[in-house]
Amino acid sequence: MLNTDWGAPKNGRATEVEADTGLVVEEITTDWCGEIVAVDRDIDTVTLEDRRSQRRTFPLGPGFLLEGKPVILTRPTRLKTPAKPTRTASGSVAVHGAKARVARASRIFVEGRHDAELVEKVWGDDLRIEGVVVEFLGGVDDLSEHLRDFKPGPDRRVGVLVDHLVRGSKESRIAQSIAKSPVGKHVLIVGHPFIDVWAAVKPERLGIARWPDVPRNIEWKYGVCQQLGWPHRNQTDIARAWQHILGGVRGFQDLDPALLGRVEELIDFVTAP
Repeated sequence: MLNTDWGAPKNGRATEVEADTGLVVEEITTDWCGEIVAVDRDIDTVTLEDRRSQRRTFPLGPGFLLEGKPVILTRPTRLKTPAKPTRTASGSVAVHGAKARVARASRIFVEGRHDAELVEKVWGDDLRIEGVVVEFLGGVDDLSEHLRDFKPGPDRRVGVLVDHLVRGSKESRIAQSIAKSPVGKHVLIVGHPFIDVWAAVKPERLGIARWPDVPRNIEWKYGVCQQLGWPHRNQTDIARAWQHILGGVRGFQDLDPALLGRVEELIDFVTAP
């Protein structure tokens, strides 16, 4: 008896298995069974999709069953060469091998770095073909000063994407003021209703039912991370959380239509003859 693994559990000891996409596993504490559809290397999580196309995200590591045997899921190491897509992330027809167009004088401004990274991920291929540069402002409060420096004109248009552009908000008052200014006809300001661009990502892509309600006295991103159980001690944690969210975005189908329409509107405005 002492020469055998007499203390092993009934189903055997857990072995390490790479969390490859397509593998079907079961999470033992929730009995959630599904196919691995995504692995986030920044915060070491795995997303499982069940037969009803519902998704949940769990930490990598022990606590899974593969064909009834306990396993420890680890980061995948095998590199796969994906087939060239026929569509861009925005849904446009992909043009392989095309060189980026020389940048137009016109620009698209967005409020922050996260907005710029999301626009790049979904519309980046389209913007390079059209020669449109996206710049982030670090907030909309100084938009008038940025426009004064940029000097918009008929061949130098500016499209601006603003967070939380709802009636009565500070953002809406700034937009109205600029629309009435001398450069107003060369500037298009549009916005989405979300407090932050994070919430423009469909929550089901992250395995959650809805974005949390955060009290006004708590900074929204920190409040979201706190309620979802994500690390939120400092800005580094917030940056990791954003990379996790951005990693869940495959294309336009993962974004709320309230954002999709506004970005397409801006691209049309700055590329129109």
